[in-house]
Amino acid sequence: MKRWFKYIKPYKKFFILGPLCMIIESVGEIFMPLLLRLITQRIIEPTESGSDIGFIALIGGAMILLALIMMAGGIGGAYFGAKSSVNFAADLRSDIYKKVQRFSFANIDKFSTGSLVTRLTNDVTQLQNFVNMLVRMCLRAPIMLIGALIMAISLDITLSSSLAFAVPLILIVQAVIIKIGFKRFGQVQKSIDGLNSTVQENVTNVRVVKSFVREEHEKKKFHKANGGLKKAGIRAMNVMIFMHPLMMIIMNVTTMAVVVIGAHLIDKSSGLDPATLGTFITYINQILMSLMFVTMMFMNSSRALASAKRICEVLDEKIDIDDANASQKDKTVEKGAIEFKNVGYRYYKTSEEAVLKNISLTIPAGSTVGIVGSTGCGKTTLVSMIPRLYDVDEGEVLIDGINVKEYSLYNLREAVGMVLQKNVLFTGSIKENLLWGNSEASDDDIQKACESAQADKFIKNFTDGYESNLGQGGSNVSGGQKQRLCIARALLKNPKIIILDDSTSAVDTATEAMIRKAFREDIKDSTKIIIAQRISSVIDSDMIVVMDDGVITGVGTHDELLENNREYQEIYYSQNGGDKDGKKS
Repeated sequence: MKRWFKYIKPYKKFFILGPLCMIIESVGEIFMPLLLRLITQRIIEPTESGSDIGFIALIGGAMILLALIMMAGGIGGAYFGAKSSVNFAADLRSDIYKKVQRFSFANIDKFSTGSLVTRLTNDVTQLQNFVNMLVRMCLRAPIMLIGALIMAISLDITLSSSLAFAVPLILIVQAVIIKIGFKRFGQVQKSIDGLNSTVQENVTNVRVVKSFVREEHEKKKFHKANGGLKKAGIRAMNVMIFMHPLMMIIMNVTTMAVVVIGAHLIDKSSGLDPATLGTFITYINQILMSLMFVTMMFMNSSRALASAKRICEVLDEKIDIDDANASQKDKTVEKGAIEFKNVGYRYYKTSEEAVLKNISLTIPAGSTVGIVGSTGCGKTTLVSMIPRLYDVDEGEVLIDGINVKEYSLYNLREAVGMVLQKNVLFTGSIKENLLWGNSEASDDDIQKACESAQADKFIKNFTDGYESNLGQGGSNVSGGQKQRLCIARALLKNPKIIILDDSTSAVDTATEAMIRKAFREDIKDSTKIIIAQRISSVIDSDMIVVMDDGVITGVGTHDELLENNREYQEIYYSQNGGDKDGKKS
């Protein structure tokens, strides 16, 4: 409860006023049958004084006034219930989102994207609905139950004996339904995860789906996920479907028993009159209805508990990369010299096979370093250690002689510009996307960065220039244009270290050469790390690092490696059509 109280405390007045308003409504419901009983008795047994009309009018007026007060209470309860639940959900959703933003790559790998979306939306909504019901019913149902029970017993103790059968039976039904419902509603949420993941993947990659004519395959995947959700939903709703008829059967059987027993008592002239019998039946219905409300609350709580458990998994996820050990939080990166010391890393910590093995490498500040190697050899993982997207398992990474863990994450990542393999742009204008690099950048700064990235020319060809709107993920620009925009965005940071992870693969060699030339001239003081598949992309680097199967097999200039490194020779000659002796294949 301590965790959830955090979201209740700021809005405690709504959480107090809501139940108080519902108390007013429920108390009114308890006394309303008594007023109706007085009118019914006077109609059945009129007095000789002739004052019945005035008495009925007086009681009727009291009933109208009570109904208005009940209406005000009901409206107030609904209003404060909505205010409390919506605010509760908004704050909870905000905290979950903030937590996800702090996740490292390793944390994110534990949850699918679809699952995180479901937890932020559907699971929070389930808790919101439960809070709304709780505020409105937490006091209303018990007060109605206790109040109606007291009234029923005070009216006739003999008729009240019928409750000895109904109440325990309802409690048993509740317990069985809740036990079954909790598990089934948990399955519903998991099925929503699967459906969200399928839809997101399909919509995001719709161009690939169409280009490979895989629409039918994707339809089958969707129908499978959708069918799974439907099946899980039906199984869960069956619990609710059977609950209502069962409760109604119990209520109707109890009412019938009361009517039969009451008619028998009236025939025996036991003092029970028809007006009292009618009032008693009303109270019986209130008792059973309040029990049904309690059942509904428990059913909603079973679904809310399943969602709460999934939300807690996100909130309780231990952030494995944070500022806990940052002994120099105020320190900023000044030069950009990098050193890897005996670095080792495993994606799965229990795995025997390491992705990186005993990596030691020194990169001088301001130098240009190329990294080449076969696919999956650990190039991207290695450079991801610099801004702490991953943390080393063994050894350490130093920048300017300081362990990266001693910098604050903000200062460290502010000094590193990284263009990832997958170039991501966001919905909005070109300018808005570029300002991610530096929100304070002037138009001249933006244009200069785009000129260095060879993006200025094609941007100006758009009708609206830098104000041109990009589709979702940059869908209305080509792969090469997207890469150049991402490079320009990174350059706007004016980083001490810039990492290009195969980010010119969709650019022609002439444009790539101009980008490299701009790097040498415009950011000559920045340390530049270029991961590439093409040797031509790194051929003029100050230093080229060759990697294979998680280890460094060679470090040197192009000429040095071409002379003495077998892996580099194989890559070079495979791209340039020859062999070590220069013979064409």
